[in-house]
Amino acid sequence: MRRASTTTARTLLAALTLMLAASTVTSAPASADDSRTTPRLASQRQIALATPGDFTGHGFDQCLAPTQSAMDAWWKKSPFSAVGIYISGDSRACRSQPNLSSTWVATQVARGWRLLPIALGPQASCQPRFPRYKDDFTISPSPAGGYAKAAAQGAVEADKNAADAMAYGIGPGSTLWYDLEGFDLTNTACRESALVFVSSWVTRIKALGYVAGFYSSVSSGIKMLDDARVQRPGQFALPDRIWIARWDGAANTSSSYIPEDGWRPGGRMKQYRGGHNETWGGVTINIDSNYLDLGAGSVAVPEGRCPGTRLGYWKYPALSPASAQPTRVKVLQCLLTEQGTYTGAITGAYDAATIAAARAWQASRRFTATDTFERRHWRALLSAGARTTIKRGSVDESVHRLQRALNAAGAGRFRASGVFDAKTETALRAYQSRQRIVVSGVATPQTWNKLQQGK
Repeated sequence: MRRASTTTARTLLAALTLMLAASTVTSAPASADDSRTTPRLASQRQIALATPGDFTGHGFDQCLAPTQSAMDAWWKKSPFSAVGIYISGDSRACRSQPNLSSTWVATQVARGWRLLPIALGPQASCQPRFPRYKDDFTISPSPAGGYAKAAAQGAVEADKNAADAMAYGIGPGSTLWYDLEGFDLTNTACRESALVFVSSWVTRIKALGYVAGFYSSVSSGIKMLDDARVQRPGQFALPDRIWIARWDGAANTSSSYIPEDGWRPGGRMKQYRGGHNETWGGVTINIDSNYLDLGAGSVAVPEGRCPGTRLGYWKYPALSPASAQPTRVKVLQCLLTEQGTYTGAITGAYDAATIAAARAWQASRRFTATDTFERRHWRALLSAGARTTIKRGSVDESVHRLQRALNAAGAGRFRASGVFDAKTETALRAYQSRQRIVVSGVATPQTWNKLQQGK
């Protein structure tokens, strides 16, 4: 197997870096207001960190990149936070991508989407559906020189994929996924040439500064790599991350075809459902469904509120002059300080100053002012803030608010971790069902509205 020239790789990496620096994509923080009309663009660093970065949650892929209006509708309503896009490769069915551009990429990342850039170039020589076009070609099965032709193809394809990624503003640090469609694993020349091709592609794409990802059927391409990992360790360059195609309907990253130890932790995602239509926000797209568990997974952002005061509890009982738990009063005093109605010390005493601040807050939210701080008040106060759309995998500060408000609403009993995980999604679905609004597991502005009304 011929490896890529280090000098050539460095030259191309330098060129890509210059392209990256010359990009006109600008940085702007994503707005918490879902009603905005002016598109915001992410910086190159933000794009790299979201492609897909550290993330655990749901994703979808579809050959043709959706329109901006479709992406906006799905961000607001669907449970998906990651989207697969075909950016490179002469063998892909969607060579023409009328919606895809560097602006499209930067807009999705600014919105909150994670991206899965996919390349579908030369395919295994025994794959009957390829070549797809007259100017398409497959991986050479010639064994001469240890499948030297296949190795050369892999390096050339990596250069092409990296250049195409850069044209969309997807620079080094991002994960690029090579799509090798299912093939006959028992065909020796077909399998070995494909393995050498992938190894060469991985070597070159990593030399160019990208994280190497690989997609294939679990019973062919994925098993091919796992067999090489277990049976021929060190003989081939293996991808950093694998994308398992196994349509078993299970939203996890496991399969009986390969053992559990490979590419763990943080190196797996799974396409668990094949092509089907889903409709969110009135927009229907034919998609494959995926579950991601990559990098360090979704990691909570430190909250930094009310140092020394515990804010999260399973229950938030009513407070009155005759009965008030000091721990909950401290939470109340902290949050009322943020709301601007309390200026005293965090003492835990439900005293006159605290009651006056609570009454002022109640009146400002159109509640009838009372000396008792009731459970409906807790739900509204704990959820107070921006009505940001968040979903599985989100780590925005609003996740803390949502989790505490769901506990106060009796929809869950869990720690407010700051990570929108399975427990949060289950509790949110239960709350949405009780409120008779769309049960999506997504904290929509409508959901926030119900919570902030104390429902």
